[in-house]
Order: sequence, then structure tokens, then C-alpha cells
Amino acid sequence: MTVDIRVLIVDDDPHARALHSRFVAGLDGFVVAATASTGVAAIEVGARDDIDLILLDLRLPDVSGIEVLHRIRIGAASPPDVIVISSSRDQITVRQALAGRVAGYLIKPFSEEVFVHRLAVYRDERTAPDPNEREDELAQGEIDRLLQTNRIRVAAPREAPRPPKGISDVTLDRVRRALDTVSAASAADVADRCDMSRASARRYLDHLVNEGTVARSHRYGKRGRPEVLYRLAPGT
Repeated sequence: MTVDIRVLIVDDDPHARALHSRFVAGLDGFVVAATASTGVAAIEVGARDDIDLILLDLRLPDVSGIEVLHRIRIGAASPPDVIVISSSRDQITVRQALAGRVAGYLIKPFSEEVFVHRLAVYRDERTAPDPNEREDELAQGEIDRLLQTNRIRVAAPREAPRPPKGISDVTLDRVRRALDTVSAASAADVADRCDMSRASARRYLDHLVNEGTVARSHRYGKRGRPEVLYRLAPGT
């Protein structure tokens, strides 16, 4: 018996939530389990064990989508898959999302045809039997695909690029270790921990963000500009 993929739709725009819910409801193998309009609600519902997939907008009114992704990843024993649905396409945001091991990234605006195709591909990949568990013989094409997958998995990592002028490897390591023991920290926090100026701490943190080893998010208060927070990227 086929079990439907239970979907949480996260978007602060009620029209977008309604539209995406209609798209999902019309797809075989999917069911809309819940919707959320804020990051806090998304974190709460996303941690439930009955959610299989989250369609996540990154621009939320309270907590950024990157923050939602990170907190669901560390807060759930078996976190759901996430497909980002967002108009954000800058390199830093995309790299932060990919570092969170998302299952897809769909840029707004898009047509229903594109949406349906992306989710159908996800469904087929999720429900396809694992060829490693089959007892019958494999066709040549299946063997070739397995070989290619193994090459990707065991490929030697590329050598990390040298830091730009003015960036010290020793100080970079101190900044990484300052983030290793906290869930998130501001540039001021890192500056205090590393005994350096805030400007220097911000420069090192921004370098690590561009490198993809540190994720950046924003914490919104009641007034004033949002506070910029840094944390080690998932998988780092």
C-alpha cells in the first residue's frame, strides 16, 4: 500500500499558501498535513514525526527560513525533507540552504507545471526501491548509475582555497572554535571570545560565510535593525 507524503507548507503570504496547498492536493502521493505562516510555527510543526516534507519559504516575518531549516535539522530525531520555495537567489542564501541538505530549491515565481514536475521527481526518487537491496540481476544501465553514484561519494575533496590577504589561518580556526560551542553568536560575541575588534570578527565571519562553513541568519526584535547571527553550517 502506498503511503502519502505528508507536507507542511510554510509561507507568510496567505495566497501563496492557498495556491501551493491546491497544487499539492492535486498531486498523487501527497497530502497537505499542515500550513504555517511564521518561522516559529514552522519549527513547532516541522518537528512533529508525522511531517515528511516541508515546502519552505525563506522570507518569513519572525525567523528566517535558514534559521527554521537549521533548528528543524538539530531538533528532530528524524527530520523531514525540505524543498525551499523562495524568491531569494543570492549566492549566500542559496549556499546556506544547500548546506542544510535541502532536497530542492524552487525559485519564485513559477508555473504549476514546474511545481508539479519538481514534486513528482522528488516523489519518484523517494519511493523508488533501493537497487542495493534488490536480489535480482541488475541491468547494465543500473550498474552504470551505481558506479557513477559511488564515484561521487568517494571523490577526493577539493583542496580548500587559500584565505585572502589579511585573513590568518590561525585566527580563522579561533573563530570556528568560538562558534563550535554555541548554537549562534553575533560578531560582538565572537570578538569578545577571540579578543579581537568587532570589525575584524565580522570580516572573518563573512569570509567563512562565503566559504560555506558558517551560516548567517537574522534575529528580529521589536524595534530597530535585526541582529545578525552566525553559526557553523550543518554538516561542518
